[in-house]
Amino acid sequence: MRQLNSDIRQLEKILGYQFRDPALLERAVTHSSRANELTGRPQDGNERLEFLGDAVLEEIMSTRLYHSLPGDSEGRLSKLRASIVCERSLSMAAKAMEINQFLRLGHGEELTGGRYRDSIVSDCLEAIFGAVFLDGGSEAAGMVIDRVLSDTVRKGMEGRLAKDAKTELQELLQRDGVSACDIEYVITGESGPDHNKLFEAAVSAGGKELGRGCGKSKQAAQAAAASAALEKLGSPAQR
Repeated sequence: MRQLNSDIRQLEKILGYQFRDPALLERAVTHSSRANELTGRPQDGNERLEFLGDAVLEEIMSTRLYHSLPGDSEGRLSKLRASIVCERSLSMAAKAMEINQFLRLGHGEELTGGRYRDSIVSDCLEAIFGAVFLDGGSEAAGMVIDRVLSDTVRKGMEGRLAKDAKTELQELLQRDGVSACDIEYVITGESGPDHNKLFEAAVSAGGKELGRGCGKSKQAAQAAAASAALEKLGSPAQR
């Protein structure tokens, strides 16, 4: 297994960006489970950087698609963006470049396959985008995002990416005559400390509950609920 401290430059080469503050990159690849083992403070992991990177990615990708597809509608752009930045697509892009091999995980997460888990890998990639943004600004973040996600964007524009679970569920229900307005997501509960919240969501259509799911953010919980609904309806989401 690679040791990050001796391989930090290798990861920078993969990203095509050299950090002024390498500690930002080190934190970006440090999962809360590893931070807890090292310092007793899981909040010293990459979750705050992931929060920032998620916003940076959405803004930059929205701008890229807006300028690249001047004739496309807002609805088409939204669906395309969702397919590109969804958990599954980000994880696949990171694994293709072996970025997941630089993850620093706690012993338990390592033993249970966390290095290959979509949620952990995609969060790490977003944390890296956030770290680049803090270190070098929007231009640097855009450059790294373009480098890592160029193939993903191309496949998305060609319609060769899996749809995110919420979009797939909406399209499936609409084929059965259900209006988008009748599909409702509700956060039914949350647990855990502030730095490591777990949310539960339920999705219903026409007042009938279709599925429930959990996630580290409200959006992730809603996506998990949509995936559960798709499985129940016989159309598993490819996430």
